[in-house]
Amino acid sequence: MLLTPALLGLATLTPPDSVPRRLVLFPLPLVYYTPETRLAYGAALTATLRFRRDSAFAAARPSQLTLGAAYTQNRQLLLYLPFQLFYDHNRYYAYGEAGYYRYTYYFFGLGEQAGPRELYGVNFPRVRLNAFRQIGPGLSRGKLYAGLRYQYEDYRVQAVAENGRLASGTVPGGRGSRLSGGGLGLFFDSRDNVFFPTRGVVADGALLLRNRAVGAGPAGEATRFTRASADVSSYHALPGAAVLALNYFASCTAGVAPFNALSLLGGGRRLRGYYEGRYRDQNAALLQSEVRLPVYRRLGAVAFGAVGVLGDDQTRLRLNRPKATYGAGLRVTINRRDHLNLRLDYGRGHDHDSGGVYLTIGEAF
Repeated sequence: MLLTPALLGLATLTPPDSVPRRLVLFPLPLVYYTPETRLAYGAALTATLRFRRDSAFAAARPSQLTLGAAYTQNRQLLLYLPFQLFYDHNRYYAYGEAGYYRYTYYFFGLGEQAGPRELYGVNFPRVRLNAFRQIGPGLSRGKLYAGLRYQYEDYRVQAVAENGRLASGTVPGGRGSRLSGGGLGLFFDSRDNVFFPTRGVVADGALLLRNRAVGAGPAGEATRFTRASADVSSYHALPGAAVLALNYFASCTAGVAPFNALSLLGGGRRLRGYYEGRYRDQNAALLQSEVRLPVYRRLGAVAFGAVGVLGDDQTRLRLNRPKATYGAGLRVTINRRDHLNLRLDYGRGHDHDSGGVYLTIGEAF
C-alpha cells in the first residue's frame, strides 16, 4: 500500500520527545486520498516551530507551516503554503494560506437543487491572510484577539459541461471571477493544546465587508457581497483519556457572491462524507461532534457525526432539510511533543452516492 512508506518516513523523522527544539521539520513523501482528488502524491515539508523571541517562554504556542506540491489521479496540480503563527508570547497570531491550484471539480447546483453533477476545470491562485493582536489581557481564561482579514482569488474557469448550468450564465461566477477584499475578525483561544486539545474553546468570527467579485454578474460585471461567519469548537475531557470535541459553524452571505465563494458544506473539515461543495447556498449552519480515543502508544481512533442545513434570502435556514453524516477514523501521532496527528477518516452521508476517505495531517477541528 502506498501509504506505508509515508508512515514509515514519519516515524523515522520524528525527533525524541526529550529533545527540546525550536524547529522540527517533517519532510515526507505526500500520499493522500479524498473524494475530490482520488489518489494524490507529491512531497511536503511541515515545520513546527517556536520563534527565538519565545524560546524561554514555556507557554509559547507552536507555529506551523507546510510547503507542499501534489499531483492527483484527476490530473490536478496543487502548490500550497498554509500556515498558523504565534509570536511574542502569543500576543500576535496569524494564519492563512498562499497557493496555486489547477483543479477539476464537480458542480452539483445551488441550494436544494437536485440534478446531474457537472465536471468543470479551473486554474486559480489564492491568498488568504488573517492577522490578529491580543486584546483584553486581563481575561482570566484564554486569550482574545482582534484583527484584519484579506482574501484574493482569481478563479479562472477553463472548461465546463456543454449545455450545463455553469455554461448557461445563470450561476454567479460560473464563467470565472476575480475575488478581492477584506474585513474584520475576532479570535478567542483557551485550548490547552493547539493541535490536539483536551479542554478549552477556540472561536473564530469574521466579517467580510463588501468584497468585490469581478465577473460574477450575469453580464460579467462586478458584484459585491458581505459575509458574517462564526466557527466555534469546544473540547471536553472524558474518562480514560478520551476527548469529546464539538464544532459549531454558521455563515451568512448578503449580496451577490460567485458560486465558489458561497457558504458550503462537505469536504474533509465540514460534513465529512459529502464531496466538498456538494451543498452550497447563501447561508449554512453545521453542528458536528467527535469522540477521540487513545488506542496504543501513538495510535488513536475517533467516531464522529454531523448535521448541517442551508438557507437563502427567503428562508434563512431550512431546518426541515438537514444533511447528516457519520464516520470513524484512525490517528497516528507524528509529533508527540505537540501531539500533531496524521488523520485517516471515512465519512458517510445519506445520499446514495455519498461517502469518502480523507487522509491528511491535523484534526478536522
